[in-house]
Amino acid sequence: MGLNETPSANRIHIGFFGRRNAGKSSLVNAFTGQALAVVSDVKGTTTDPVYKAMELLPMGPVTIIDTPGIDDEGGLGGLRVKAAKQVLNKTDIAVLVVDATEGMKDTDLDLVNAFIAKNVPYYIVYNKIDLLDTIPVREPNKMYASAEQSTGIQELKEKIAHLILVDDEKLKIVADLLHPSDFVVLVTPIDKAAPKGRLILPQQQTIRDILEADATAIVVKEYEFRDTLSNLGKEPVMVITDSQVFAKVSADTPPHIPLTSFSILMARYKGLLNTAVKGVVAVEKLEDKDKVLVSEGCSHHRQCDDIGTVKIPRWMKNYTGKNITFEFTSGAEFPEDLTPYKMIVHCGGCMLNEREVRYRMKCAVDQGIPITNYGVTIAYMQGILKRSLKIFPHLEAVLEENAMGTSTALHRFQ
Repeated sequence: MGLNETPSANRIHIGFFGRRNAGKSSLVNAFTGQALAVVSDVKGTTTDPVYKAMELLPMGPVTIIDTPGIDDEGGLGGLRVKAAKQVLNKTDIAVLVVDATEGMKDTDLDLVNAFIAKNVPYYIVYNKIDLLDTIPVREPNKMYASAEQSTGIQELKEKIAHLILVDDEKLKIVADLLHPSDFVVLVTPIDKAAPKGRLILPQQQTIRDILEADATAIVVKEYEFRDTLSNLGKEPVMVITDSQVFAKVSADTPPHIPLTSFSILMARYKGLLNTAVKGVVAVEKLEDKDKVLVSEGCSHHRQCDDIGTVKIPRWMKNYTGKNITFEFTSGAEFPEDLTPYKMIVHCGGCMLNEREVRYRMKCAVDQGIPITNYGVTIAYMQGILKRSLKIFPHLEAVLEENAMGTSTALHRFQ
């Protein structure tokens, strides 16, 4: 990703869905003005979701997604359909492409019902109108286009662009907690999983957010933090740390200085924090042979001491003293059936958009499975969760409710 590119997780995702040969790929190519997707008369040409980042006014940065036919058949076809349905979980706006010569089928109606159930704004586009003798009467949420002749493409762009209003007051990562001229210390260990020469995405985004608040970010590694703090001459309004060094940074930060983590801030930004705080006490009820799902939104190369697959399992086993079984998912993988698990520990979700994080959270809540995230879990097991959440007064009631659950939880929330 270039330095000037908007991260995919921050882009509005527009998904094109429909049956095979409805002309989805042709419409996407006309929409983007590029030969993004392979087009042919053979059914099922699109075998995997295809992503394209572009600018669409007045929305700004968006990601266009061309999906496999939702009516694909056979074993491999079933996998393609599953991939298309997974795209819906991250889709902010859906476009249902219907072959105008065939009209709506049951499969199309099922998709509309899925859009409604997931509260995804949608538009139905009848493609191939160049093959019709007459164009049907317009209806709400429906329009007519020809990818072949580029008819209706500009109208489609304009209608999609106005389905979601860009909200400049959207929740910030941390900027809403700051004032101009404040300064914040960011403790950022050099993460081996990050590409050489780069900080990981939550650190980049937090720095940008602080600067947009007209505040100052001071970035240090964990071993320079104590000396930096003592030499500043002025106390920071907040310290934000990587969760992996939470304990050390907490010990080095005076109690009256607010402390939290990048992961906790990302949980709030993505809409997971309240549920994550409620879900973390499930660690107290884990028993031998219980299964815990550790889920990451990205698919980076695993390091020898990886936070998700190595450190968190080790810390949880040490904390509980139980022989827990861990299973791992990454990227777009996320099980539909979560009932085999006693709890879910999710990453900060920096590579997932808010809609997909909320979808995963809702899946867990609906199935009665506690879900939390890396930062909340680490802070809880190290006895510093209450301190890490002091900057969010609205969570006091959640903490008190959690503390009443078990005597161990009560002790750890003191």
